[in-house]
Amino acid sequence: MHEQPDGTATSTLNANRPQTSTRDLVEVRQRLEAWMVRQLPAGAVPQVSALEVPPSNGMSSETLLFDATWREDGTTRTTPLVARVAPDPAAVPVFQVYDLDRQFRVMRQVAACTSVPIPPLYWSEPDSRFLGEPFFVMGRVHGQVPPDVPPYVWGGWVKDATPTEQKRLQDSSVAVLAKLHAIEQPEQKFSFLQSGDPRRSPLRRHVDEQWAFYQWTTDGVRVPVIERSFEWLEQHWPKDEGETVFSWGDARIGNIMYRDFEPVAVFDWEMAALGTRGMDLGWMIYIHRFFDDMAVQFGMTGMPHLLRREDVAATYESLTGFTPRDLDFYTMYSALRHGIIMNRIQRRAIRFGEATMPDDPNDLVMHRSTLEEMIAGTYWPRIASM
Repeated sequence: MHEQPDGTATSTLNANRPQTSTRDLVEVRQRLEAWMVRQLPAGAVPQVSALEVPPSNGMSSETLLFDATWREDGTTRTTPLVARVAPDPAAVPVFQVYDLDRQFRVMRQVAACTSVPIPPLYWSEPDSRFLGEPFFVMGRVHGQVPPDVPPYVWGGWVKDATPTEQKRLQDSSVAVLAKLHAIEQPEQKFSFLQSGDPRRSPLRRHVDEQWAFYQWTTDGVRVPVIERSFEWLEQHWPKDEGETVFSWGDARIGNIMYRDFEPVAVFDWEMAALGTRGMDLGWMIYIHRFFDDMAVQFGMTGMPHLLRREDVAATYESLTGFTPRDLDFYTMYSALRHGIIMNRIQRRAIRFGEATMPDDPNDLVMHRSTLEEMIAGTYWPRIASM
């Protein structure tokens, strides 16, 4: 999902999220210290301090911030760390499966294959007996992240930046995609991401998985606009899917930490997959549009000049030599994927008594009007005329 400056994850535009952590922090500190003894050299004697669950702790996974102090080679060192912990199933998490060890492996491989900035990686613990769920530990990085709540298009450091600074942020973000898609032999280097029927293309397998995810979210109440969007995809399938690349999955500026408008850390790899270039390009373009549409809905100016579809495509082509194709398809697919997530988040809010089931199930999707316009072919012409 969506990372914040300290590495925490949040759900999109749900400022009144239910509390997802009921952990006793004294017990967690003791458990972390006991676990770290197993990771460090003999006699290190780790101590955990400044342990906290950030207020923006979200539903994608749980986040613990802490400092760890230990002696190693005669030197005492204190390191600011972040533990990402799989959510408690009782908290009705957004996704069906949380494989944090796989996410850790993705980050480690990206760091080995590219210059994309990844937070320092320490340990992955797939055994749930230590903190109750699997987790991994990474170093804390300092910088600025475009916020989700309230969205960066409403105001703040991104909107207040100069046009030159905004362009630097935009171009350097697209460059992250270019670097990821340039990884050679992704099917070998990320073989652990292979899933589904090997006879089907990576894009087909990815869409199959999204359909299965949607089916899991329905709880017996189907959402017609989502199902019509899947039908639209079939009718507009790309004639040439192109080569298989490593796909970040949640490719958005809200998952990048910046310093001087350049990336210093890239977060949130749980949606990583083998796929096509358009999957990441469409997501980066659409998620910004989602926030900008929200700004317009609330009578704000938004940032329509940022991450425009034609600008993202032109920058990507200048960096890679590849001309992005089928962006109608990929932005629709991104809006559909986001719609499934929003559908799940809204059902979760209903489960916690924070919302009621609407009379029209389509209203479970916050941006149903966008999906309807994309199906009708009127969305992008309207945006272009603004």
